[in-house]
Amino acid sequence: MMTGHDQATVKPYGKHLLIQMKRSDTVDTVARLTEVGRNIYTSAFRSHTGRWEPLPGTGNLAETTDLVVSLLAPYLDPDI
Repeated sequence: MMTGHDQATVKPYGKHLLIQMKRSDTVDTVARLTEVGRNIYTSAFRSHTGRWEPLPGTGNLAETTDLVVSLLAPYLDPDI
């Protein structure tokens, strides 16, 4: 679970970490982090069409997670 986001969960999927939001009876995959090197990650946002759209920046896991939380704050809001 990401700190401060009770409705968000992280699910390992191959070389990816899927960030999912629980809403009512559904689970939506919002974003993913992909390890591209030793502790180097990129991130992508899942658009409404289901395609993965890359997000800017790379970094270690903590840096990339902070970036995703910042950029996708509205999508990680449990009240939406």
